[in-house]
Amino acid sequence: MLSPELVKKIRRIHIKSARTVNTIMAGQYKSVFRGAGIEFEEVREYSPGDDVKNIDWKVSARLGRPYIKLYQEERELVVMLLVDMSGSCGFGTTTSLKQETAAEVAAIIAFNAIKNNDKVGAILFSDHVEKYIPPKKGSLHIWRVIKEFFTFRPTHKTTDIQSAISYLAKVSRKRTITFLISDFLSPDYLCQLKIASKRHEIISILISDPGEFRLPEHGIVSLTDIETGKQLLLDASDKQTGRNFKKLKNKEYSNTLEVLKTADVDCIEISTADSVADALIKYFRYREKISS
Repeated sequence: MLSPELVKKIRRIHIKSARTVNTIMAGQYKSVFRGAGIEFEEVREYSPGDDVKNIDWKVSARLGRPYIKLYQEERELVVMLLVDMSGSCGFGTTTSLKQETAAEVAAIIAFNAIKNNDKVGAILFSDHVEKYIPPKKGSLHIWRVIKEFFTFRPTHKTTDIQSAISYLAKVSRKRTITFLISDFLSPDYLCQLKIASKRHEIISILISDPGEFRLPEHGIVSLTDIETGKQLLLDASDKQTGRNFKKLKNKEYSNTLEVLKTADVDCIEISTADSVADALIKYFRYREKISS
């Protein structure tokens, strides 16, 4: 049984995501993510200005005047959500944990997909694939997916992005639009990501929290790695220690961005302090601009 508080949180994300898609993002997702090809729709009589390459010569000969073939885009896509459920995503110093921000991101993307009649599937992972939800359509399916993001309890705490990408290759033989949602605190995954991006369109979503990049202003601070349990004591009163900590964390973050750039995948950066909708809208507008 779900607690009333958890049910309320899931419903809030469900309603908020649906409203965002129906208002702010209306049409943007569809214009950015197109089908893999075109399919025949009908023929109509030729009009001046039509492309002569589309003339249906058999129909034209039978009817004694030129007709052209009309095509429509093969709209249906498969959208896969690869969501990091490892221990580090349970961290947060704002109103949301990284995991909750990831859930909101996934929910908005899922609603966009369903609104455009695309299928949505999910892979929840830690250092191995914890749960696989096959792609389906429908609002009831989206409710199930969102519910899993909040209620699923992984068996492991560490992270292995490579295993999640490998699993995607096994279950998705055809091209997908894949959103890889994680804080990317994982061992080397560059090679596997490069291989997967040749078959699938992969968009990475880098989730972070402001508290990861700074120490408190005073006192002896005990830092515990959520995934490994290792502890480190630091003197937060020492300004140089604070500067070194910030420099190290910023370098790790920059290294992650560089890996994703090398893999030739887009990256959407979202902090737990940011508006998820604003970050996604900014990306969709960017994609519209470069594709037009």
